Amino acid sequence: MFPRISSLAWPPAVIAAVVMTLGGCAAVGPDYKGAPPVAGDAVQAPRFARDDAGAPVTAPTTAAWWLSLHDNTLTALIDQALRDSPTLQAAQARLRQSRSALRQQEAQHMPKGSASALGAGVWQGPGTDSETRMHLYSVGFDATWEADLFGGTRRATEAASAQAEAVQADLADAQVSLAAEVAQAYAGLRAQQRRQAVLRDTAAYDEQTLALIRQRRDHGVSSADDVEQRLLQGESTQASLADVAAQISASLDQLALLTGQAPGALDAQLAAEAPELPALPDSVAVGDPTSLLQRRPDIRAAERRLAAGQAKIGQKEANYFPKLTLLGDIGVAGTDLGHLLTSKSLALVGVPYLSWNVLDFGRTKAEVRQAEAGRDEATANYQAAVLGALQDANTSLSRFGQQRQSMQHLLAQQASAERTLALARQRRQAGTASQLDLLDAQRNQASAQLKTLDGQALLVKDFVALQKSLGLGWDVRQGG
Repeated sequence: MFPRISSLAWPPAVIAAVVMTLGGCAAVGPDYKGAPPVAGDAVQAPRFARDDAGAPVTAPTTAAWWLSLHDNTLTALIDQALRDSPTLQAAQARLRQSRSALRQQEAQHMPKGSASALGAGVWQGPGTDSETRMHLYSVGFDATWEADLFGGTRRATEAASAQAEAVQADLADAQVSLAAEVAQAYAGLRAQQRRQAVLRDTAAYDEQTLALIRQRRDHGVSSADDVEQRLLQGESTQASLADVAAQISASLDQLALLTGQAPGALDAQLAAEAPELPALPDSVAVGDPTSLLQRRPDIRAAERRLAAGQAKIGQKEANYFPKLTLLGDIGVAGTDLGHLLTSKSLALVGVPYLSWNVLDFGRTKAEVRQAEAGRDEATANYQAAVLGALQDANTSLSRFGQQRQSMQHLLAQQASAERTLALARQRRQAGTASQLDLLDAQRNQASAQLKTLDGQALLVKDFVALQKSLGLGWDVRQGG
């Protein structure tokens, strides 16, 4: 039978008291007080500087801004993109990584332990004074725990938590961008499909006009130069048709990519002769600059990275101070399995271990300086994010307001062209205008319609850009 081994370097009560006392010390490093103020006057203003259109300052009622367009096809495409986009799936995977890293860091606050078991036989055979057979059995558990005396582990956990929140904001920002990309690609597609229909009508007018000009040339009324000019006009229309067809294919493939599908997958679903563009709401609520900063996920991400950078300073400063590790081991041993169940075979050891890296040749100081520089970089990035968001929102507001005014002129121009066409038809019926005059009026009306279509598409895209600049679209889907 082995003698009982029992040693305890420090009484458990003493160790616990020391650890609790020292562990309650404040964490080293600067505490995070929030992001510094940026562009205070602009942020506190009741409305945006470029809000010339007098948009309502009330906050947007829904983050799913595309629902206000009342286009079921667009809504279905955005829903599919938010569900199946590879870009969004990658952002979701990064979020899961960051959350797992946080859980890993939180586990550093807990002790580490391992268990062991041993069974061995010893035999001293012939050739010795006596033949001996002996068995040895032992079961043990050992644990280590580093007491977070100066808050280095706490600061590391703070940094990991803030970093995880930043990555979650990155996911939200990806959702905002994705919804806007789908809507702009869809608006471009519908505009090009309508352009294609109008250009086909224009091509028919060109063919009829060319035939009339050739007849007039044959009768000596028109010159060969007139024929060439009409030929040039017709070829220009055909070139525009080819360009529009290429743009339609590109938009279809872009939408397929954004929704996580192969090129051509949406061709049948989105095929249309002359579809209507999404109709914009009569008024657009934009809120104020303060609500913008609270809503935009890229600003949230920058602020969380600033918090993480601040916490990392304390994490590195903790390396200036000693570390206390508690080592503990408990086990039983004996030459018979039954001995393992008796208190006499119990061995218990508890030892505090103090280490202090007093000679590191400036390594810790360099790490602290590096963390401080990282914090300063994060501060600058936050300032840039705020200023960029204000610039983005003001520019989008200005463009949207100006394009609305431009649309009034384009619609007036189209209305004038339609009245001119109606008069040409009346004169043609009365015999005071030629068929060529009527064809020219039809072509001019088609040209005005194309300009209006371009303006409508640009207005929808400006509306989408405005919603994106306001940070809308991200809380509709929550990443996990």
